[in-house]
Amino acid sequence: MTETISPVPEQIDTQQLAQDLVVRARVERVDLVGPGGLLTGLTKTVLETALDAEMAEHLGYDKHDPAGRNGGNSRNGTRTKTVLTEVGPVQIEVPRARDGSFEPMIVRKRQRRLDGIDQIVLSLTARGLTTGEVAAHFAEVYGAKVSKDTISRITDKVVEEMSAWQARPLDRVYPVLFIDAIVVKVRDGQVTNRPVYVAIGVTVNGERDILGLWAGDGSEGAKFWLSVLTEIKNRGVEDVCVAVCDGLKGLPDAVTTTWPLTTVQACLLHLIRNTFRYASRRDWDTIGKQLRPIYTAPTPAAAADRFTEFADCWGGQYPAVVKLWQSAWEEFIPFLDYTTSRSAGSSAARTRSSRSTPATAAPSAPEGTSPPSRPH
Repeated sequence: MTETISPVPEQIDTQQLAQDLVVRARVERVDLVGPGGLLTGLTKTVLETALDAEMAEHLGYDKHDPAGRNGGNSRNGTRTKTVLTEVGPVQIEVPRARDGSFEPMIVRKRQRRLDGIDQIVLSLTARGLTTGEVAAHFAEVYGAKVSKDTISRITDKVVEEMSAWQARPLDRVYPVLFIDAIVVKVRDGQVTNRPVYVAIGVTVNGERDILGLWAGDGSEGAKFWLSVLTEIKNRGVEDVCVAVCDGLKGLPDAVTTTWPLTTVQACLLHLIRNTFRYASRRDWDTIGKQLRPIYTAPTPAAAADRFTEFADCWGGQYPAVVKLWQSAWEEFIPFLDYTTSRSAGSSAARTRSSRSTPATAAPSAPEGTSPPSRPH
């Protein structure tokens, strides 16, 4: 008994293909892109070949195959259609079925642009270009006319999808919730820097999930944060074990109001970064080394001892640094209760294994964890 082994398809050498196209363009003295360009013709060939393959699958036989005779349905010529692609407008011939039942998927009925064009429009819009500037870009680069209304419809479609994503149901429990801000440029009459707040939840399976995005103006307080967290809770989040944030005004109180048993943990990276803002650059390395024993201490009490030593050393020169750590102490020490890690995010992983259901009691703080007093 013999076994037939299917031949392994030969892989296409994309580098060689690109070189062949460049050589051909030079020999034939044609452009690579634009109307009449070599890539335009290649795109036309690829699209029409794919459409012919779709028609063959729809009818059940290849073009000119005798098996299709008297089959009740057959090819009925083509119709000309121009679609906008990444290399410019391309005129293609779309095959038709005699009974009108052919529904192509590569280039759908009434589709006038390929999906890649939408991505280009969104990318240009995200960079701050107006609808008029995007339309001018397509006319200049691709030789294609795209109306402002078409560009607006593309962006509006994304807004609808974004709104549906922002309102989607969430998991019942997130062991860890990170809240932070990114600064982006926003065009609102003029281009300005605006904070966009992001909430990232760590699921019980250890996966990160972006829960939502909220635009702000930099003056957000407790009322704003309470509305954000209430929205998250109304989408199904019953419990958060640890909330990691960077001392944003009103946020810790909003967290405990929304989920009373949640532990608020100050972000260590932000705390260290803010420390350096109050210190001279020449002292950064030394301060960084002396801070390390504090956040790697085995217990909150040991961290308090190390902080006292740090304050004795730097309190006179940088009192603002000492005050910064004292004010953040209660939100800084929670992760020190977990002996498996020295980072808030990793220590919460242990929280995840022990609190996979809504919390019923808040952990008590060990003795000796009150913030050290400023040295005199």
